[in-house]
Amino acid sequence: MDGPEPTSRTGGVVATLALAGTVAAVMQTLVTPLIAELPRILHTTPGDAAWVITVTLLVAGVCVPVSGRLGDLVGKRRMLLVCVVPLVVGSVVCALSSSVVPMIVGRGLQGMGMGMVPLGIALLRDVVPAGKLSGSIALVSASMGIGGAIGLPVAAAVAEYADWRALFWGSAGLALLIGTLIWFLVPDVPAGAEGQRFDVPGAVGLAVGLVCLLLTISKGADWGWSSVTTLGLFAVAAAALAAWGAWELRTRDPLIDLRTTARPRVLLTNVASVLVGVGMYAFMLIAPQLLQFPEITGYGLGQSMLATGLWMAPGGVMMMIVSPLGGKLINARGPKPALVCGALVISAGYGLSLALMGSAWGLMVVGIVINSGVGLAYGAMPALIMSSVPLSETAAANGFNTLMRSLGTTIGSAVIGVVLAQLTITLGGHQLASETGFRTGLLIGCGVALVAAVVAAVIPAVRAAGGAEEGEQTSKGQVPAPA
Repeated sequence: MDGPEPTSRTGGVVATLALAGTVAAVMQTLVTPLIAELPRILHTTPGDAAWVITVTLLVAGVCVPVSGRLGDLVGKRRMLLVCVVPLVVGSVVCALSSSVVPMIVGRGLQGMGMGMVPLGIALLRDVVPAGKLSGSIALVSASMGIGGAIGLPVAAAVAEYADWRALFWGSAGLALLIGTLIWFLVPDVPAGAEGQRFDVPGAVGLAVGLVCLLLTISKGADWGWSSVTTLGLFAVAAAALAAWGAWELRTRDPLIDLRTTARPRVLLTNVASVLVGVGMYAFMLIAPQLLQFPEITGYGLGQSMLATGLWMAPGGVMMMIVSPLGGKLINARGPKPALVCGALVISAGYGLSLALMGSAWGLMVVGIVINSGVGLAYGAMPALIMSSVPLSETAAANGFNTLMRSLGTTIGSAVIGVVLAQLTITLGGHQLASETGFRTGLLIGCGVALVAAVVAAVIPAVRAAGGAEEGEQTSKGQVPAPA
């Protein structure tokens, strides 16, 4: 299939979709500076306040693959506009909240809009000329990481120097801006799977399985990994996902085509996505704590939340710089080498961290290296997926890949959380994660990134017509034809 003809609006489309992903990521990190204050602000317990963060993860996990499939069925631009609505409404609800229940409702609504990134990536395949496609995919894909890194210092500054409600009023305004830009700049294209049915039983089964699984992973440490609640939810998740898989293999128009997902190229890309998600989030969890721990510990750096965000912001900027370079690498050598390279750079960053974790400058350098690798890897993943699935499944497959990344960050959070909770010191009557705990967490990040590189290295290449290898075809600015 020939690529879209170049249009004067291509730059505006890519910028709009990248901004949409950045705004979605900012909304995920919006409450990070408020974590310690949420119980006081919402007049609730720390345990209940934690749901303000958890609910966004749960709702996004369910809605991202559903939004992707609906994008294939009714049109990606239409679903992008639909995703704007809960982002705006959820932000307004949070801004008006004075108790924990409406805040949880608002954060859940914000989670419904997180399908913007896979929808935007899938739309690029329809509207961007082939020569610009790889770089555009890399930029939009990395926008989630960029938004998270840049959004943290901005949110910290607003939380420290203004009313916390301004964070949510600002996010509502940004969501409205995104909706306006999509309306005027993003073209409408025919739905790739128009005429097929939406798989309601599949959506319900996936929702039940994912909610139980994500709850088990994210709350298992609090509830106890051997508690009845944790084991019961894990059992329900296993049963629901098994039943869902059986249904998806039997139904005519599945929510996610598991036969396509089981192809080695797609399967290994998704496995690598989970591992990269773990590797990325380990540093995001460890670095802020190292920066903010008191200097009296001997390894803490005594930084404020605002200063912490500013030290970590260059990593997000570097991800933005590396993304177009990753696109050029994909054009020259194909997405597989870019993913391998990205995972190796992440691993190298963790190796540096063991020597540089004693200073804020050192952690900033480590963040720059790790985020450079994430930028390369995040650009390669959707390129690998889209070169391996039919056009009618582009958005759904990208949505599933985004879910795999999110699953990786959730697993990373749980694993690092357990490590830091087990390896502690006592200071002033309080238990704090020890230096050994932080070093162990960094070693885990390094090891997982190396495993991701190995998995990526064995992803089979796509052969174009005439026997050309993946790198030969992409060097001409073309994405390989779907398998």
